Amino acid sequence: MNDDLVHKLNERVRDDRRFTISDLSLHYPQISRTLLYDIVSSHLGYWKVCARWVPKMLTEEHKKQRVACASTFLMRYHKEGDGILSHIVTGDKTWVSHITAKSKHQSLCWKHSGSPKRKKFKQTISTRKTMCTVFWDRQGVLLVAFLPQGTTINSAVYCETLKS
Repeated sequence: MNDDLVHKLNERVRDDRRFTISDLSLHYPQISRTLLYDIVSSHLGYWKVCARWVPKMLTEEHKKQRVACASTFLMRYHKEGDGILSHIVTGDKTWVSHITAKSKHQSLCWKHSGSPKRKKFKQTISTRKTMCTVFWDRQGVLLVAFLPQGTTINSAVYCETLKS
């Protein structure tokens, strides 16, 4: 292993951070995969990480609106104090299952080496799930509402739920 190879690998990694060791081995067939992995991880200090999921990508306009709302709230809080906190209601939604599926850990069991493999099928969204909305304030839960099957959640549905 020489410094020139390490430099070339570093350039390759910087060009495409989604590379795999298999990708590198196609470009450097004369070098073992083990050595490529060792160079990338030990010598160059790279490690694989997963992308972090965020609810949605905000546009610049959405970001400005959120900053403006937060600034307005902070100004009101400085004027009115803790009293304003009693007027804040927030909510969220979640799927509620009619059945409680076993986790992978809960479904563990002992088996003999000659026993057939057990199968666990993935469950899909079906009539066994219901959309639930929950609203709360600083003192606790105000409302729990289960929505009819097929209801699309939007601001109008939230407003109607709070009115009823």
